[in-house]
Amino acid sequence: MLKKRIIATLVVKDGIVVQSIGFKKYLPVGKPNIAVEYLNQWGIDEIILLDISASSAGRKPLYDMVKRAALKCFVPLTLGGGITKIDHIKELMHCGSDKISINQTALKNPKFITEAANVFGSQCIVVSIDSIKDGAKYKVYDHLQKRTLKITPAELAKISENAGAGEILINSVDRDGSYLGYDIDLINSVCEQTSIPVIVCGGAKNATDFLEVFNKTNTSAAAAGNFFHFTEHSVNITKANIIKQADVRFETFTNYLDNKFDKTFRLLKKNDTTLEEMLFVRIEKEVI
Repeated sequence: MLKKRIIATLVVKDGIVVQSIGFKKYLPVGKPNIAVEYLNQWGIDEIILLDISASSAGRKPLYDMVKRAALKCFVPLTLGGGITKIDHIKELMHCGSDKISINQTALKNPKFITEAANVFGSQCIVVSIDSIKDGAKYKVYDHLQKRTLKITPAELAKISENAGAGEILINSVDRDGSYLGYDIDLINSVCEQTSIPVIVCGGAKNATDFLEVFNKTNTSAAAAGNFFHFTEHSVNITKANIIKQADVRFETFTNYLDNKFDKTFRLLKKNDTTLEEMLFVRIEKEVI
């Protein structure tokens, strides 16, 4: 049985990683290569780098940025933003990307999914779908035109799968930056219509949200952005809290399995005797 993946989503606007809130407000975080380096050290399973300003500016991907980020990345790296041609994917692969994510191009030209899958294989193609709740129904949201479409996320996911996509990334606009947890109903509606892996994003606050989405849906991976930016060692802490109830990877030397946490999953201080003993424990620098 495949293990569930915990993925970090880095939203990049004008070359800077940002905190996204509702797809409307963006607060600067830092350089992509630095964010990638720290996430690798914390034990993330994969990283998705989404350049949200590429399509709106009508430009191609920032290859130099990708190269710098890839140098610090030792886990699978997915790149999205500004991909409209096969040559864009080829160059991104040369820069160090393992997979690519397409959003606007998938909406405008579904045949591109098939074309890309035929060249690079379905395993390299992730179709990103933004969803917003419209009344009682979920609709696909076009962030470039800032409007909802008639098609549902589940329908678009099935179309993308049939076109050759290897994975679906479903983003909840309503939950983006809200810390309200994942939208379980949305996720189940998509998972029920597809047989390929589904990655979910939007709303994660702490380990409980990851555990809930793994236990209540058939999603293959849970992604988060803001949560990982502002909580040091958040990946390891999350895994330490859910590993007994969810089948996730835990391959870093440093872990928090013997630590205690408060109700909000913040790390509690060890007693003074334990801390004194730890002064004499040598921990080699980890190389992944």
